[in-house]
Amino acid sequence: MYTIDTAMAPDPTSDPLPDSYVAQPVPATASAVSRKTLYMPLRLKFAVVLAFASSWMALSVWLSQSWLGELSHVVGLGLAVVVIAFIAYVPGFMNAFLIGSILADHRPPRREFAHYPQVCVLVACYNEGENIADTLQSLAQQDYTGAVEVLVIDDGSTDDSLSIARSAAASLSRQGMLIRVIAQPRNAGKSAALNRGFAETGQALVVTVDGDSYLRTDALRKIVQRFLSDPAGTVAVAGAVLVRNSRDNWLARAQEWDYFHGIAAVKRMQSMYHGTLVAQGAFSLYTREALAQVGGWPECVGEDIVVSWALLATGARIGYCEDACLFTKVPTSFRQFSRQRQRWSRGLMEAFARHGRLLLAPRMSTLFIWWNLLFLPLDLVYTLAFLPGLVLALFGYYWIAGLMTLLVLPLAMVWNIVIFGVQTRMFKQQGLRVRRNWGGFLFYSVGYTMLLQPVCVMGYAAELFRFRKTWGTK
Repeated sequence: MYTIDTAMAPDPTSDPLPDSYVAQPVPATASAVSRKTLYMPLRLKFAVVLAFASSWMALSVWLSQSWLGELSHVVGLGLAVVVIAFIAYVPGFMNAFLIGSILADHRPPRREFAHYPQVCVLVACYNEGENIADTLQSLAQQDYTGAVEVLVIDDGSTDDSLSIARSAAASLSRQGMLIRVIAQPRNAGKSAALNRGFAETGQALVVTVDGDSYLRTDALRKIVQRFLSDPAGTVAVAGAVLVRNSRDNWLARAQEWDYFHGIAAVKRMQSMYHGTLVAQGAFSLYTREALAQVGGWPECVGEDIVVSWALLATGARIGYCEDACLFTKVPTSFRQFSRQRQRWSRGLMEAFARHGRLLLAPRMSTLFIWWNLLFLPLDLVYTLAFLPGLVLALFGYYWIAGLMTLLVLPLAMVWNIVIFGVQTRMFKQQGLRVRRNWGGFLFYSVGYTMLLQPVCVMGYAAELFRFRKTWGTK
């Protein structure tokens, strides 16, 4: 889908973030000034988009009356309402809210600064012998003008990751980048590795990067700029994670669209209302103070979503930098994909178990906490009702999958067009180009959810029945 364009040593003591980093931006451009004249208060924008989405859902309810009546004769009114709500009403509301939010998103421009703060980059590594050298090379090529320390934490790898990381660190350190490598005595999980790295460093800004990733040369600079340019109260910023190995097979090509379209759109929407729900471990920035306040990364399989919700529970804001691009390798086998997405589903349940009180928080982003709560019934109804309904439709029984089901398609098409336009403009600004991947898009649009949502249900079940938790997908 895209082509990739392929320092100074910090003081390791604690480095509080000076106010001067916020107070000394390069003067705003004329375009930035003109955008301010068109500003609409965010809460008003939220209300308008919410009204639009609610109106669409009301229209769906009105149009579905005959469908509801027919299905009620088969399964009863209560079950019919649940099935239709989570096949048509709720997805329609979500798509409408996404479209309205993306179209209304005119975030403050990311600014240039005269000076940049010290940053430490924590690279948790487990069995990344094929990738860790590339990851470190991409970090060494960053155009960030502040001081950077990279700390690789090998989490008991059983391959040659540790020796490769040490060799690459020695070579790149001679070129001016401070890179250290430490080894955990045994595999203890990603949260333990990150907490070890957190304890070994002292910079005010902490960036996490996965050991199978490749950063564009401006990624670190842009994610810091977004943090410094964002509203007060921002304690974390999620970077843009895209797929690096999309040419490997059909599953990777479909995930390319998932990251480029779905994940990017949701994060952009959530950050607009001050509440990105996941500052993902693959590439995110945090303030040391905020991480220390919540006790670092919790020991669980969804450590990134749980720590993000812990930060939100303090009343803080989490942003998103759509043009700080990192490319990661996604699973290429169904087994790997299933394990990864089950882990994400279990992480969501862990977040609700620890921070369910966010459902009552008086802030705009609370809508997205409820949105995530609806994922469980959405996935269950899709797996247990809609997929069997497709089979019934093949035999002429259109109780569940039929003409009325198609009402959700026009809005889904509009959503795809809107986010494709937004993401394409961002790519052009980065000197990237969207490559043709129509086969991947077709599968992503038609068949991807048939794989994804049953896998998510398996993850919910695994967490419910307390099956053994493991981190790796390799």
